[in-house]
Amino acid sequence: MRMRQLGLGGPEVSAVALGLMGYGTYDEEESIRTIRRALDLGVTFLDTADIYGQGASEELLGRALRGRRQEAFVATKFGNVLGAPPQTVDGRPEYVAAACDASLARLGMDHVDLYYLHRVDPRTPIEETVGAMAELVRAGKVRYLGLSEAAPETLRRAMAVHPVVALQTEYSLWTRDPERGALPACRDLGVGFVAYSPLGRGFLTGRFARADDLPESDPRRRHPRFQAGNIERNREGFERLASLARQAGLTPAQLALGWVLSRGDDVVALFGTRRVAYLEENLAALEAPLSPELLAAVEEAAPAGWAAGERYPEAAMRLLDA
Repeated sequence: MRMRQLGLGGPEVSAVALGLMGYGTYDEEESIRTIRRALDLGVTFLDTADIYGQGASEELLGRALRGRRQEAFVATKFGNVLGAPPQTVDGRPEYVAAACDASLARLGMDHVDLYYLHRVDPRTPIEETVGAMAELVRAGKVRYLGLSEAAPETLRRAMAVHPVVALQTEYSLWTRDPERGALPACRDLGVGFVAYSPLGRGFLTGRFARADDLPESDPRRRHPRFQAGNIERNREGFERLASLARQAGLTPAQLALGWVLSRGDDVVALFGTRRVAYLEENLAALEAPLSPELLAAVEEAAPAGWAAGERYPEAAMRLLDA
């Protein structure tokens, strides 16, 4: 397993992280098997959030890590309010403390290694939110702090209050927005970059060609890139990438993950899967770094901005780069 450091003087973690969105709402036995197999293969970085399954993901992770807690670097997030309508966020200091205690209870742990603000609360100054998060560090409940989908200026203001070791933002072959702001800001400030959805919410694996390929209950049906018209156009770009992957002896998922990992030694790729087979397939991307020639071909086949449609529904877009 390749290892990477989160931020200047921050912790060392695996170059890939396993995201646990959807865990707790799926076959528990297979989910726990996947988490433990990830540990067996050297994946130390496990990422969840209180909102995932309304707390069920944290509970399942706690069960999966019984007897193996010391092998894992556990990250969780707060800010999206449990039980509230989507896009309801809360960064008030009193909510910070209560959310952390609730997460620790669900996890069955006395501390988490990395605590993220999941979305920036537009009503609460970031200095107040991070100040309350810093109190958790001093209390020993949290080791390191992180932000998710925060704008560069927000990150700078947060860093003036307490060190932030990681910024988590969507980044992949079809979402390259961080190259225009977040990624350079992280490098300027010495903050690690955690790229979530490096497989384009599953699209870059090749599983979806039409909107109807998604189950009726799948939340991706509300995402513009998966809707009729856009998904067909995006499939054309995917086919170009899939052709390059075949020529290189890779799966499309391995190409997509390898590309994200090639962006720099300060970038961690955070992908989600609840199946051992997909976990093992994806981790093979670590074994074959992409050649400069292949990276150049990928850039030509899928230049920045090629994907059709916004990456989230309109209401959620307002909380990005916040």
